[in-house]
Amino acid sequence: MNKPLLAALSSLAIAGLGATPAVAAPHSGKAAAVTVDFAGTVSLSNCSGSVIRFPGSADTDPALVLTNGHCLETGFPDPGEVITGQSSSRTFGLLNSAGTKVATLRANQVVYSTMTDTDVTIYRTTTTYAAIKSSYGISPLTVQDTHPVAGTAIKVVSGYWKRIYGCNIDGFVYRLKEGDWTWKDSVRYTSACDTIGGTSGSPVIDTATGKVVAVNNTGNEDGQQCTVNNPCEVDANGTVTVRQGINYAEETYNIPACFTTGNKLNLSAAGCTLPKP
Repeated sequence: MNKPLLAALSSLAIAGLGATPAVAAPHSGKAAAVTVDFAGTVSLSNCSGSVIRFPGSADTDPALVLTNGHCLETGFPDPGEVITGQSSSRTFGLLNSAGTKVATLRANQVVYSTMTDTDVTIYRTTTTYAAIKSSYGISPLTVQDTHPVAGTAIKVVSGYWKRIYGCNIDGFVYRLKEGDWTWKDSVRYTSACDTIGGTSGSPVIDTATGKVVAVNNTGNEDGQQCTVNNPCEVDANGTVTVRQGINYAEETYNIPACFTTGNKLNLSAAGCTLPKP
């Protein structure tokens, strides 16, 4: 998991901090339709994240922040655990397009958090999209509500490191296992996205649309099999594959269906497939 060692409260050895910082890879082929920068991303005390909205969100809704389940301030959710409605006062540094912190946003609730099937935490903040736009000129990132496509050019935008990694979606992993956790239908990057500790929770953005298609969460550091910081791929037949140096993200297209009017979580909503408590 791409979480910095200094911020880890457990005894888990979080590798990768000694790696040479990566920079955005040159984008080849067709020019991107949108400019992908830091606007709307956030820095956390130990991870990255972004201010997100869904296709059905309103400007007057409370703004939401997306990061990883393993970035939750109270510690990693256990396998099978789903947290909803937990009080929080966590703060986030809101970044502008240049990666400069322009404001501090504060959460009042962990709306949803899990490391089962996926690796996400969604916070509700004390402000609205409209207020953020009015005060700082920054709009949220929209979460795409359709499955991402292999070969898509993407950028992983880390608010923690203020770095952008560019690559493509290499494919999808039936099951990604890391330690005690298992994630379904994970995104595998091509090798250019050599993300490091602190990039956990970064939005994965389709460079053609500017929409969030996944949330960055891990990579195989040492070539070990299915251990913490060394996830392994497991196909439908149970065959295990280890890809040292390759990094992964968890899809987000299934999240919008679980939110209704007012950005309220409804895990019973039609089409909602997120794990339930």
